[in-house]
Amino acid sequence: MKSIMMTQAHLHSLCLLILYLAAGYGQDGKFSGPLKPMTFSMYEGQEPSQILFQFKANPPAVTFELTGETDGVFQIQPDGLLYCVQALDREARAVHNLQVAALDSHGTIVEGPVPITIEVKDINDNRPMFLQSKYEGSVRENSRPGKPFMYVNATDLDDPATLNGQLFYQIAIQLPKVNDVMYFQINNKTGAISLTLQGAKELDPAKNPSYSLVVSVKDMGGQSDNSFSDTTSVDILVKENIWKAPPPVTIVENSTEPHFFKITQVQWNEPGAQYSLVEKEKLPRFPFSIDQEGNIYVTQPLDREEKDSYVFYAVAKDEVGKPLAYPLEIYVTVEDINDNPPMCPSALTVFEVQENERLGSNIGTLTAQDRDKENTPSSLLMYRIVEQVPKIPADELFLVEKFEGKFQLGKQSLKKQDTPQYNLTVEVSDQDFKTLCLVQINVIDINDQIPIFEKSDYGNLTLAEDTGVGSVILTIRATDADEPFTGSSKILYRIIEGDSEGRLEVDTDPQTSVGYVKIKKPLDFETAPVSNIVVQAENPEPLVSGVSYNASSQARFQLTVTDVNEAPQFSKYAFQATVSEDAPVGTKVGNVTAKDPEGLDVSYSLRNDKRGWLRIDSATGDIFTVAPLDREAESVYQVQVVATEKGRSSLSSTTDFLLILQDVNDNPPRLAKEYTGLFFCHPLSAPGSLIFEATDDDQLSFRGHQFIFSLGSESLKTDWEVSRINGTHARLSTKHTNFEERVYNISVRISDMGRPPLEGTVTLPVTFCSCVEERCFRPAPKQSGIPTVGMAVGILLTTFLIIGIILAVVFIRMKKNNSKDNVENAQAPEARPLRS
Repeated sequence: MKSIMMTQAHLHSLCLLILYLAAGYGQDGKFSGPLKPMTFSMYEGQEPSQILFQFKANPPAVTFELTGETDGVFQIQPDGLLYCVQALDREARAVHNLQVAALDSHGTIVEGPVPITIEVKDINDNRPMFLQSKYEGSVRENSRPGKPFMYVNATDLDDPATLNGQLFYQIAIQLPKVNDVMYFQINNKTGAISLTLQGAKELDPAKNPSYSLVVSVKDMGGQSDNSFSDTTSVDILVKENIWKAPPPVTIVENSTEPHFFKITQVQWNEPGAQYSLVEKEKLPRFPFSIDQEGNIYVTQPLDREEKDSYVFYAVAKDEVGKPLAYPLEIYVTVEDINDNPPMCPSALTVFEVQENERLGSNIGTLTAQDRDKENTPSSLLMYRIVEQVPKIPADELFLVEKFEGKFQLGKQSLKKQDTPQYNLTVEVSDQDFKTLCLVQINVIDINDQIPIFEKSDYGNLTLAEDTGVGSVILTIRATDADEPFTGSSKILYRIIEGDSEGRLEVDTDPQTSVGYVKIKKPLDFETAPVSNIVVQAENPEPLVSGVSYNASSQARFQLTVTDVNEAPQFSKYAFQATVSEDAPVGTKVGNVTAKDPEGLDVSYSLRNDKRGWLRIDSATGDIFTVAPLDREAESVYQVQVVATEKGRSSLSSTTDFLLILQDVNDNPPRLAKEYTGLFFCHPLSAPGSLIFEATDDDQLSFRGHQFIFSLGSESLKTDWEVSRINGTHARLSTKHTNFEERVYNISVRISDMGRPPLEGTVTLPVTFCSCVEERCFRPAPKQSGIPTVGMAVGILLTTFLIIGIILAVVFIRMKKNNSKDNVENAQAPEARPLRS
């Protein structure tokens, strides 16, 4: 039995050795080496007998020992061959922490142990599973779309940091599905179920009280056809929405109840909502409040005469201040009470009555006011005369209609010589209040006299046609024998003949009845050189029966207008024409016309033609182009046209001529601004992109904000690409990351969509540079006169060398001097002379 086991072990080792040699593991390098800490990554579920590495050790080591979290999965051969004997399971253990040591022949550790880490990489070998086979939830109708009202949850044992464990939720089936519209939606990452916009609008428990959903979950982020999946059912009960506007509220004005008091209530579908009120119109005071139970209160008495209704909104928000639903409109009506007395229209109301007025004639109407609500018993006013002063020739001479306030003559005709004036006290009342109003009735003379002119003919009046408007040209006068300062004696003058054009008018002095004839419109010799004017004097008060105006109430005069030389007159205040900016030179663009009042010929010329684009035919007034037009230089070109009469004094007049230039597509696209700061941080870690904007100088109607972008040359397409974002913006992107640290000038072609289309080529300078805190770092350029670092080091070394040489010379000189002094000192006794 032992021999059989040894045979199997030898066979196993032989198989490993054959695999080992076939894979090239026996050579030093990637798959073998000295004993040191190492980390290996292996996918779970691989076939067993996977060789990881062969460790080598120096003598006296003769074998290896494997310890740690082997789980019976990892083994090591005496020659240092580390291998896996069965498939790994990441869900059982994601990391195996092992130790390898080298042993001598006595089993003593001579090297190590060193840590060996085996990381088990995940494969998608687990399907997602819902935590429940069936979910139940509820939602209120009209709930806010997108706000989750329930969740479904699934788990996957695979690594959540990889696509294997990333779950993707979706609604597979909705029953019933009305008009093929989905009422529910799910967050594909969190499993949160909420209403769609359509569901928030159309969900109705009366039509469908419940819905069933089939929800699926897939791993691999739902991006692979080989992903695993699971399904669950969701039953949703639709509840009635209680977030509804309450019925309109009526509050009696000036209420004496203690304030504040509750008037209505709103309630969100779920507890915990935060309520507030929002004014629809900004008011000096807002007399309402709401508590966090949704109760709405009026905080002070209301006055209907100040404001008869209020409209405001109740808002419900969640704990972070986000609205839970649409605001509800609250409508409050203020109910009227009779709290205002009638008001007289003025301190004194004055009427007039003619002395021969017939009985029952309407004298006037007293209209009092009441601030209470109209068309209610409290606003119904009644009139009654309570006193007449004087009572001559009798009391109760006047009647007043009870509900309308209309006064009539009640007993007899009046005579001014008896009493020229009556004062009445009128009581005006409603249900609860009474007010006294004063009325004065003046008896006026009857209009039985016509105005008579002091003379019937005012002769001949000669005026130049340029006499100023408003000038008084004649004073006339008539008198009336009726009572002064009444409608019967007041005189108004009216021209009844000779002025069909309405060039004259007559003003009356109210104190003296003098009439002033004035010029209302300019006189014109050419159309009316002589006019025979007839003026009639009239009263504003009608004449009594049997009396009429006659020749005594009329006066005449002759108006002669003398000629004055006038400047030509244009037919329009200003002239305007429209032409395309690419109109050929010599194109007729417009015409102006002017006439001379005296019939003289007119000559035309241009003034302020600052660009020299136009000329005018001096005889016909036709205007032509004489140079190319440019809308981008002048979109509306304005010149003055001068019309001059030929002969006499050569008077002239001017008018404006406006030439509106229509755009043509004559400008190629260009960059909207100068792009000088475009850069990428070098080295580029991933492909990047930059955004730029194009424009051109033509009108919007030609390009419609639509440009087409492409690279300027084929050679650029290896490294770059241009993609259109919208009509005016594009994105310049790199295709790889292998760029040098320098400036690349990228040419881009931009085409518009005009007729015909135009194309422009622009250059975008893009810098690849070292970055500091996400900012491009560009070393300062070398400046003349400033040494480089190498030069500075050289100068410094040269300086040290020179100082060293000087110090050496000084030291040698000092040493030689010392030696010379020593020699002289040694010879001195022999040379010294003897003294006696």
